[in-house]
Amino acid sequence: MTSKRVTSIDVARLARVSQSAVSRTFSAGGVVSAETRARVLAAAEQLGYTPNALARSMITRRTNIIGVVMADMINPFYPTVLEELSRQLNAAGRQMLLLTATPDQDSDALLPLLLQYQVDAVIIASATISSAMAGELAARGTPVVLFNRHVPGAPASAVLCDNVAGGRQVARVLLDAGHARLGFIAGKPNTSTTIDRAQGFAAQLHERGITAWQQEQGTYTYESGYVAAVRLLARPKRPTAIFCANDIMALGAIDAARTVHRLHVPDDVSIIGFDDIPAAAWPAYALTTVQQPVQRMVSTTIELLQARLDQPDAPPEVRLLPGELIRRGSARLESKVQKH
Repeated sequence: MTSKRVTSIDVARLARVSQSAVSRTFSAGGVVSAETRARVLAAAEQLGYTPNALARSMITRRTNIIGVVMADMINPFYPTVLEELSRQLNAAGRQMLLLTATPDQDSDALLPLLLQYQVDAVIIASATISSAMAGELAARGTPVVLFNRHVPGAPASAVLCDNVAGGRQVARVLLDAGHARLGFIAGKPNTSTTIDRAQGFAAQLHERGITAWQQEQGTYTYESGYVAAVRLLARPKRPTAIFCANDIMALGAIDAARTVHRLHVPDDVSIIGFDDIPAAAWPAYALTTVQQPVQRMVSTTIELLQARLDQPDAPPEVRLLPGELIRRGSARLESKVQKH
């Protein structure tokens, strides 16, 4: 014997209110009096009623589902971002649908699958999106926000740390501390994070009269940072300081300096990262790094999504949020010249 499914009509009858009052009670932003809400919730609990999200979405033409695309989940920065996204989206009455791309997969291949679920909007993090796909989403009226990256010319909003300013700040503090031989371990070459951090670093060096530095290519992984640091520190005039384009590469660089070259960090070589992942604060690393303002980046992302949902014709925006240099023990940031 099967039991009859409880509907909003049953709740409305028991609570002696209209069916629309029941709907407003269980809808994000729905307005009902405190007395009506109490009666509806009491009736729902007595009957064992749960709202039908699918039916509600057919009426409102909104699913309250936000699609999130990520590709670099082995980077500890992005699980932290994912946790914060989930927390803030839930607080805003929205659900998250996560799709992860493989390292060699472009996010464009995943977006048609997202659209099958009728998501209200899409957040692209740690992945790339083509201008063509962003344009198609815009034509469908599906807002897109790029998190921690931007694509020039794409009709999508973007929220990111000011990576150029962060790169400048790293170069400035290293030069102020008297470092003259500098190294840079880059991330994936086709990402805006790599391009912007390298641009800021190089611009500050040029402005201070430094026209040459040593560079190795990484891929934003621990292994690539380790290998790149092994190569950098094997050079005849090895750098006295290395800026890594993210933290996980910086951790690899620290381990390479200590285990392969038997160098002391920071006495023999200073190492700075970017992101401020949880492991950066571990005593074994004590990594000096540029901290990305994750909470503010996530809240700004949700703010832009809501603005585009409210006004679909509004132009896309790019928001840059300042990072903060976190000084720990992996870098010598004081000049060796003593003042008397």
